[in-house]
Amino acid sequence: MPPSLLRNVNPALLTGESVGPESMSDSGHVLVAQLGSEVASALSSALERVNALATSGKISRKSLRALRNELELARRVGIMGQQLTRLAAGKVRQSAECIDLTGTLRDVLQQHRREMESRGIEVHQALGPAKVMADPTLLFTLLHALVDWSAEHAKAPVEYRIDLTQWPVRAFLACSFWHVPQDRLDSLPGEVGPSKGLETMSWRLFEHVAAMMSLPLRVEDTPGRAHRVVEFSHTVNEPTLAHPEREDGDSLKVNSKPLAGSHLLVLAARRETRTLVRDAVRHMGLMVDFVTTVEECREFCQGGLPHAIAHEGSLGGDKFEQLRRELLADVPGLVFIAIAEQGKGYEARGRGRAYASVSRDALVEALPAALMFELSRQR
Repeated sequence: MPPSLLRNVNPALLTGESVGPESMSDSGHVLVAQLGSEVASALSSALERVNALATSGKISRKSLRALRNELELARRVGIMGQQLTRLAAGKVRQSAECIDLTGTLRDVLQQHRREMESRGIEVHQALGPAKVMADPTLLFTLLHALVDWSAEHAKAPVEYRIDLTQWPVRAFLACSFWHVPQDRLDSLPGEVGPSKGLETMSWRLFEHVAAMMSLPLRVEDTPGRAHRVVEFSHTVNEPTLAHPEREDGDSLKVNSKPLAGSHLLVLAARRETRTLVRDAVRHMGLMVDFVTTVEECREFCQGGLPHAIAHEGSLGGDKFEQLRRELLADVPGLVFIAIAEQGKGYEARGRGRAYASVSRDALVEALPAALMFELSRQR
């Protein structure tokens, strides 16, 4: 069984050694302190901008964008803390499945494309084909944490690589980027080791999910450049994994929060609808955000796409349909669920998987079922 997830960074990471879950230690108060520090830092900077706005009555577009980024960072750090808490509670049990690692990473990068573009970050992909045995939910959380971490720190293009060794067959996922501007590289000390300032909550989440999945990590940073590698030893073409039922039964249990790490955006003008949705998905481990207009929904998606959008049927007019077409052009698998005033629970509408509907009267029962079905198809 994996040890508690709430612990500080493994000292082996600091020397570039391989890391396994059995060697990680320390209590959760270290992470709690870091969580508070990162949230406070982001909010303090945002408060300074708000105070300047209150004094002058003006704010530039650049400062407004920075304010939004600071508030978004504080929000994300808080969400990562919630995810770590859920993992530490031991309610997520792994269920090994054969997963296309390459395709999943491409999907995650597509989900983050708008965010990367808004930050001016290019993404370079050198992804060889690889399939692994892993829990789908944890793998999804792992990859999102990696992309969040790289987007937070990169000052130049980010490179993602997936390579396979011949024998023993292993898949390696590497992420590399410059975290220092090129014009400052000459002033950096020449020591090789883990880069300072990169062990933020996004990395902590990645590190702890990797430990839970028993995935060794390596830190191979050089001055000004981060280079992290995670090894997937359970590849589908390894003979010992042809019979996954032989694994330790304790590590292959039903996932009590199967959508933990997934992100639902709710477009609802009425407070009672938002309350119903919140109550319906409370037990599912979802991250949930709410907007009240199509314009707010569009603006929210410009900063990063959720995995699913649920909307009141009354708001599904021409403006929403235009937005839906634009988003599906970016991510064809993006889930849309309409909340209809009338109906019979969960229904599929339109062609393909682009449209589903749940009745408002049966929302508490129908929405979780719809999300489970639609998001499982997305993955």
